[in-house]
This record gives sequence, C-alpha cells and structure tokens, in this order.
Amino acid sequence: MKQQRAVRTRDALIRAAAETFERRGYVQAKLADISAGAGVSAGALHFHFPNKAAVASTVEAFAGAALRRAVQDAQASGMNALQRLTAASHAIARELQDDVVVRAGFHLSCRPQHRTGPDLREEWHTRVRRLLAEAEEEGLLAEHLRADDIAVAVTAATTGIEALAGADPQWLSPTSLTRVWDFLLPCMARPEALASLRAANSSTAGVPRTA
Repeated sequence: MKQQRAVRTRDALIRAAAETFERRGYVQAKLADISAGAGVSAGALHFHFPNKAAVASTVEAFAGAALRRAVQDAQASGMNALQRLTAASHAIARELQDDVVVRAGFHLSCRPQHRTGPDLREEWHTRVRRLLAEAEEEGLLAEHLRADDIAVAVTAATTGIEALAGADPQWLSPTSLTRVWDFLLPCMARPEALASLRAANSSTAGVPRTA
C-alpha cells in the first residue's frame, strides 16, 4: 500500500511539474508550485526529486519514451515504411495533444540551456530518415528523390506543427496532420505506391488519401 501511494505521488508530481513548466516556463517554475499542484508537501517532492532539474529530466524522459513507443508500435504494424511513418507521426501528435507531460517534455528538450537528455526534435528527424531510407529500399519513393532530402521536408512540416500548437492546439489535430500528408505523399511516393497509402491515421478506420 505504501509503495502504491509513493508511485501515485510521484506520478502526480510529474504531471504537476509538466503543467507548471507549460504554464510558466522552466525558469519561472517554482518547486512550491509543483508540490502544490500535486497536492503534496515540499518534503514529499524532495523525497522523489532533489531539485527542479531532476523533475524536468523525468518529464523529458517521459516524452522521449512516448516518441520511441509511437515509432516502435508503427514498426510492429506490418505496414510499409511510408505508412509506418505517417502512423508514427499521428501517434506522436495524439500524445502531444492529449498529454501535458509529453508536450512539456518536448518543449524542455528543445531548449539547450535546460535540456538534460536528447533533443527530441532531432531524434524524430533521425527516425524519419531511417524510415525513409527503408521506403527507398522498398522502392516506394519517387525516382528523382533521395530519402535524406525528403526527411528534411517531413521533419520541418511535422515539427512545425508541434511548434505552432503551442499557440493553437488545433495544429495537432488529426485533420491538420492529414492535410500535411495529403500534400506530402503525392510529392514523395511512386504513383503505384501512392494508391494504397493513407494520409489519415492508418491505425483507425480512415479513408485513403484523397486524389
């Protein structure tokens, strides 16, 4: 029972920290705000986290795990590489839209002065490149394009949506991301591959990419 209570307290502190970082930014966030947001004492916070940097590092790690889980789930789907890429992007967008810890972790990781782990936008770029390299090997890409060049455009478009969502969460909606893929897929895929690709979230009952 005591262990379960400790886990619940730690989870509440992580969420309260994420909410505080999102609302006030890392520099202005106070440990007192985090403990109050979690409904626990300052002593309880220090039992789990020695300082603000430690709790921020945990928030970043949570976001990184969400990114890797989205890519791994897509990898296990049995879809071709381009469809895995669209599926992973939709999964990450959904996590960012629904979970304040993931959002705050991404924002923290993109600020070198506060970052304690990898830059998650750069990690996403690396994973985009790998998936596009697989797509190139599978013969899915248009003949005149190289995987590395496409990766630049895909990364810019998808991380741009994540950045814009800071002011307007609707940028992370499935509709917004589907529109991005509706534009990108015809530019990057062979015509014979394009017919079977979905710009919408392929893990749900969607409709094929519009012509």
